[in-house]
Amino acid sequence: MEAIKKSQGMTVTELSKAVELSYMGAKQQCERLEVLGYLKTWRVPRKAAGRPEKLYVLTEKCSTLFPQAGVDLSLNVMEGVKRFFGDSAPEKILFHHYEQLRSKWASHVSRGKSLVEKATRLVELREKSGVFCRCQYTREGGFCIEEYHHPMQEIFAVFPSAITQEVRMIEQLLGSKVVRKIVTQEKGGEIVVYKIGVLG
Repeated sequence: MEAIKKSQGMTVTELSKAVELSYMGAKQQCERLEVLGYLKTWRVPRKAAGRPEKLYVLTEKCSTLFPQAGVDLSLNVMEGVKRFFGDSAPEKILFHHYEQLRSKWASHVSRGKSLVEKATRLVELREKSGVFCRCQYTREGGFCIEEYHHPMQEIFAVFPSAITQEVRMIEQLLGSKVVRKIVTQEKGGEIVVYKIGVLG
């Protein structure tokens, strides 16, 4: 399911390689998860002759299986802080959170000798904190970080300034301009893309 989360959908053949199962073993797992409501199929017409290609994608039911940042508690605390200490108090808490994170991660990221290596090190740290992401390069889009799941997504919805603060932290860690955008995938759903500029 983690492998599918980081894709736009995977065939049984692709999954069997990714999770090191036999074709039939992977197919059985997919069929079982489909019956349970965690997977659905997406058929992509072949460009050449033949039957449409069958991909497996995750359903909404899977969202609770991926790391969450204690959303209810976090939102209640933030709302309480706002009520007792003023409208700007949540902003200050979020600023403190991202400053602490930047300070904690800076030495590991800075050991990267290039922008790509720094971004790769940052992705490793973000993965450990529950953010599903990876570095990606395409000729059209250039170098970026693709994000498939963030445990603070519900917090972002209520306090969107947290997004700005997170982008600022990423820029500081990489020493590069970063542009965040939401991209709709061909097979449904959205991912967040951080387009990384150049050093300086």
